[in-house]
Amino acid sequence: MVSLITAITLILGFWGVLYLAFGRRGEEKEEGLQVDLFVAIWRTKRFVNFIDKVGTKYRKFWKGYSTVGIIIGFIGMVYVFYTLFNLAMQNIRTKAATPGVQLVIPGITIPLWYGLIGLIVVMFVHELSHGFVARAENLPLKSVGLVLFFVIPGAFVEPDEEELTKAPLLSRLRVYAAGSMANIVTALLAILLLSYALNPIIQPAGVEVSKLAPEGPAKSYLQEGDIIVGINGQQIATVEEFFNIMNKTKAGETIEVEVIRKRKKEVINIPLGSHPDNPEKGYLGVYPAQHITSKVGFNGIVLPLAFSLYWIYVLNLGIGLMNLFPLVPLDGGKMLDDVLKAFLPSKVAKSITYLFVGIGLFLLAVNLFPALRSLLG
Repeated sequence: MVSLITAITLILGFWGVLYLAFGRRGEEKEEGLQVDLFVAIWRTKRFVNFIDKVGTKYRKFWKGYSTVGIIIGFIGMVYVFYTLFNLAMQNIRTKAATPGVQLVIPGITIPLWYGLIGLIVVMFVHELSHGFVARAENLPLKSVGLVLFFVIPGAFVEPDEEELTKAPLLSRLRVYAAGSMANIVTALLAILLLSYALNPIIQPAGVEVSKLAPEGPAKSYLQEGDIIVGINGQQIATVEEFFNIMNKTKAGETIEVEVIRKRKKEVINIPLGSHPDNPEKGYLGVYPAQHITSKVGFNGIVLPLAFSLYWIYVLNLGIGLMNLFPLVPLDGGKMLDDVLKAFLPSKVAKSITYLFVGIGLFLLAVNLFPALRSLLG
């Protein structure tokens, strides 16, 4: 809680200085930095020519690619809506609320550097894909740029909105679907590389203590970052082996825990407490995470590459699918809205869109609440 308050204070201070130095003055700029309340936008036209060349030169590819993206987009839209609806109903019916939507905040809810790498890849493949497909459909681009919304970084390719609105339905759907399609393809490539190129040279090497429970006995003996490699003389390589041993312990029993701390091996005797769900069962009070090493050495290269690919996969898949949620202004919401307007009377289409907005906001609120409660403690 203290670290969260400190982080929020620093963020507010940063925005205060930024707003005083570059706060909005006059009309919207076509190029350069523009700062509004908790929103900073930097626009440039430097990369428009590059996007134009790639989009027009490979026009057939981008059209076919984005047409497949439309199909995947509507399937993903149904999947995300159904999943969030089920989780919301589950949270309403039961006391054990499960977050259906996780907040993505590097350094707080996800690892700082791997999270930033993953988010940068998410932004660039998403927006470049929008731009390539827009140019393949002969839609002009006004600018490209970067955006920072409070603590959430982003990138954008800005098409001419008037021309996009006038474009045929299929062209608009292709442009909207292209972003999430790029994220899903990137996630697939990342997991294939991780599975077939890196996993064969990675091996489990103990259980890392990622967090200590405040009421657990381990808090007085272990430290975050300790690597548990044995309990009562039995060697431990995986999280599964850790749980198998702990499930056989009794409350009040003293166990001998072998850990690696700062590259040195130590043996620590820890008396177990009573498990919150089963008073007779032993309770250590650690949040275990799998520790891995490289079979071929070069841990400083192999492991960061593996973690980077993992978070590129997780964030591209999660954000790509979430962007298909049928809620304007997400791409999924735009796709649904345009299709409804094309085939239904205007009033009926608007009513259905508003209905989805209301339901969507409700589902997001219910699914976000457990994540917010966990973050705030």
